[in-house]
Amino acid sequence: MLSKETLQFLDDLKANNNRDWFLDNKKRYEALKNDYKQLVSDFLDAMKPLDPALEMLEVKNCSFRINRDIRFSKDKTPYKTHLGIWLSSGAKGMNRSGYYIHIQNGGSFIAGGLYCPEANDLKKMRKEIAFFHDDLEEILEEKKFKKEFENFDRTDGNVLKNPPRGYEKEHPAIELLKLKSFECSQKFDIAAATKKDFVTTMSQKLISLKPLNNFINRALTSDEL
Repeated sequence: MLSKETLQFLDDLKANNNRDWFLDNKKRYEALKNDYKQLVSDFLDAMKPLDPALEMLEVKNCSFRINRDIRFSKDKTPYKTHLGIWLSSGAKGMNRSGYYIHIQNGGSFIAGGLYCPEANDLKKMRKEIAFFHDDLEEILEEKKFKKEFENFDRTDGNVLKNPPRGYEKEHPAIELLKLKSFECSQKFDIAAATKKDFVTTMSQKLISLKPLNNFINRALTSDEL
């Protein structure tokens, strides 16, 4: 769980997103950083017994710096006003599926899967779906998964209008093959992050994504394109 002071700092930072204010409130930020690291540690303690693929992870592998990369962004505000936690078995520079917790006033959510894969990984995903769509459909129809996440997130930006090159429109899994991104998410109220059962509750929801993550990582670790 997070302290209410941590959430208040994020709100105040959003209203004063500049270096001078940040430096004037450095002690508050240090308190947030400790709170954040403890939350990441608590999620690791909860998730590792549920998914052994996460066993080697440490807090530093799953947390993010508060500084924004503004080199190529029109938004030049220097600091993030949210907290993120990414739990994935992938090594540095290796794209893998995983579990994500995003904490932001008005935009908190948990998620999992594979977000906007690169071209080669997308080819691997589509090949795996084309040949083993029955496996994926069974995962998506599993009772606990459907209760928590229903299906893949679908927006205009992550679904092709036409079948991808090399696949016929009559393919039985054509709607899955049209996807360009393979993530599932569930929103929650930010106040939940201050509750004692926050980590336990969210971990039980996230672990329903384990079979999907396994399917995705099976595809990504294939040597075939």
